[in-house]
Amino acid sequence: MPLSTVGTGREDVTTTPWPVPQERRTLTVLFADIVGSTALTERLDPEDVRAVQSAYFDTVAGVLRRWQGTVEKYVGDAVMALFGARTSDGLDGYRAVRAALEIQAALERRELPGGVTLRVRVGVATGEAVVDLAAARDGGHGMASGAVLTTAARIQEYAPPGGVVVCAATHRATAGLVEQHALAPAALTGKARPVDVWQVTRTANPRPPRHHGPLVGRRRELATAVEQLTRVAREHRPRWVALVGPDGIGRSRLLAELRHRLPAVDGTPVRWAVGHCPPYPEQVFGPVAELLRDLLGRPADDAAGTVAARLAALVDGLVPAGQVPATVAALTALLDAPDRSAVAGAAAVRRVLLALAARRPVVVGVDDLDRAAPELGHFLHSLFAAATARGLPLAVLATHRPDRADHVPAPAGGHHRVELAPLGTLHSGRLLRLLLAHAGQPVTSAARMVPLVAGRPGYATAYVHASALPTGDPSVRPTEPPLPEPLRRRAAARLDRCDGPHRAVLMAAATLDGEFAASAVDVLLGWAAGRAAQALRRLTDAGLVRSGSHGGHVIVDPALRRCAYDRLPRMLRAEFARRTEATRSAGAVRRTGTARRAQSIRRAGVDRRTGVARPAGTRHRTGTGWSVGADRPVGHPGPVPATVSSPHGREARWQAAAPHHAPLPAGTAASATGSRTGGPRPAVAGPATAGPGPVAVLSDGGGPRPGVVLPGGGGPRPGVVGCPEPGFMLIAAGPTGLPPAGLMPGTAIGRPRAGSTRDDRWAGVPGGSAARPVDPGLPGPGGVVVPLPSRGTGVPTGRRPTTGGRRRGEGVPRTAVPLPARAA
Repeated sequence: MPLSTVGTGREDVTTTPWPVPQERRTLTVLFADIVGSTALTERLDPEDVRAVQSAYFDTVAGVLRRWQGTVEKYVGDAVMALFGARTSDGLDGYRAVRAALEIQAALERRELPGGVTLRVRVGVATGEAVVDLAAARDGGHGMASGAVLTTAARIQEYAPPGGVVVCAATHRATAGLVEQHALAPAALTGKARPVDVWQVTRTANPRPPRHHGPLVGRRRELATAVEQLTRVAREHRPRWVALVGPDGIGRSRLLAELRHRLPAVDGTPVRWAVGHCPPYPEQVFGPVAELLRDLLGRPADDAAGTVAARLAALVDGLVPAGQVPATVAALTALLDAPDRSAVAGAAAVRRVLLALAARRPVVVGVDDLDRAAPELGHFLHSLFAAATARGLPLAVLATHRPDRADHVPAPAGGHHRVELAPLGTLHSGRLLRLLLAHAGQPVTSAARMVPLVAGRPGYATAYVHASALPTGDPSVRPTEPPLPEPLRRRAAARLDRCDGPHRAVLMAAATLDGEFAASAVDVLLGWAAGRAAQALRRLTDAGLVRSGSHGGHVIVDPALRRCAYDRLPRMLRAEFARRTEATRSAGAVRRTGTARRAQSIRRAGVDRRTGVARPAGTRHRTGTGWSVGADRPVGHPGPVPATVSSPHGREARWQAAAPHHAPLPAGTAASATGSRTGGPRPAVAGPATAGPGPVAVLSDGGGPRPGVVLPGGGGPRPGVVGCPEPGFMLIAAGPTGLPPAGLMPGTAIGRPRAGSTRDDRWAGVPGGSAARPVDPGLPGPGGVVVPLPSRGTGVPTGRRPTTGGRRRGEGVPRTAVPLPARAA
């Protein structure tokens, strides 16, 4: 155990690979220092000083480990600890304050060597710092850098001996969770203005927040929950109703609205008892004590005599007369100290609730059940099981996040979940306008807030509240409102539930605008192709990422995206921007080069590589992203094959179409050549292979190869071009007259493209291949006529899946038009 000033080397730094080794994180720093340490060391022998320091450091370190703090350094007799350095649960400030209070209490209880009494001052500050994640461990000297570390050390000087002071950010983060009062502003060295500080005295009995805002867009969920609770009263069958949704979705607001909407059922009053679960419950039966206070209808600070009188009135007639004194004593002990010793008081509350349910319907509401200690879960389960066995009209109405598993001993039909989905755009805009008007803010701000709230009413409330506060944060993008502190804490907790690689994927994706591709994340992080795609699948399963409308990915929560972006250091943001720009530039060069090669080929009279004259036709768009052109080998008097090029860069595939003339004569074969990155290459004529009729062949620069035989038997067929290998998609044009094997002239044969729909219309083609119609060309003066049929209604074309609606021009017959010829 270190005693005095401790210097820690970096040789023991963890070797865990983190794709993003440093992050800008919002930390809470605790700084504790002994009062009068200089006089103490002058008075004691050095050995006694060492013994006292050992006991002091051991006590402080034990408390910090209990509250998940990380010791950053020991400086003399002072200790600096970080909360949220490596992972955050959104309650870093609260954990730091609870640790500070417990340090004071632990030192008062501990007997130190020589009868010495130590008094310490503790300062707690919250702010942004750059954290070296590899060094974020106990004794990781220099793991964090930022002004917040100095602020914590400075404000502790303004704490009274044995006291705890906090900065303004920590005060806001712990409001309602601890009792604190403001002190005089502190003039800190290096600060231009005095700093507001508060002194924390003890933890508070948390009360559920009051909900005065409007309830918008919850008509269906409200009706479902009311129906379930009404059936409990009418059928005398207990039900466990869970209001489930992520943080900020409005679970607590809906619970309050249900209590307001359901005071009675069919004229019979409903007895409500609602409790709230605080984070890190110090008293495991605290929510049960809150249920009892709700039944009494009294504030928590009534005099002891008044409490006893109200308890006696409550249990009168509910328990036998001989058990009234014992029951009142147990309930009083529960209200005084709802810890693990209050088992008898919790059992007395259970008996009271069951007795009330025998007279009238009872609803037991528990908010934020996922925060509760196991003792509360056992209490609710035993209560529900007893009501089920007796057939009493008792309902348990709980709210919690979706990731909490419900282990409820409920009969069939006795457990019902009400899922709270995000609000739609219209409801979100209406809620924002109502909140802005109530706060005296311009309602025009609702338009830019709607995309940020993600359909969560809690987000809307936080943004409206933050809009009235001035901000000087330079990291906030000027086009967006600042991210409110409560949302930042929640988003940080969700982000830190991911391990290093998945967190790095989210942080890199946050630098990309809107929808992004997995390959772009690979480029930013310098990963091998495909690694980011695997991580994105895991993130999609976790609900953090969803599929975009263009085949990419989108971060679901805008607050999570903002938090992930703000985590990146400036140097890494600049590097990601450089890599993104380099990738875009390279893609632009490839597209430009491909377009120039294609243009030079179109303009040339003769292909310089093959010597093929190009007067036979021109290129035109097919309506599916492809361009069709007609080429004729030099000196070849036969029909004119057509080539098709694609403007999609590296993903280009070549297609060929047989002409509209009569079937190819025996001994010849239509063929197509092409390069995935080069311009269009003309069709060539090749000798026929064995078999009845001409056979299509494909040339890729290494000589012609036979095409595949289409399904249905009978061998190769005239005028049909097959697809001999993946990566090439060829057009089949049948002879004049009846198309072979039911194929329409001008349809494409090959593997379906991305986004195509599989159904019965694609059956019978190897490997899921499908026939696709191609649009005719644009009109032109003279030239060769290539009759390509128009696509029929409902036939999928192109790269996008069909949506059921007809696009403009679909289903309208189009006549064959001439393609303008070119001079050789």
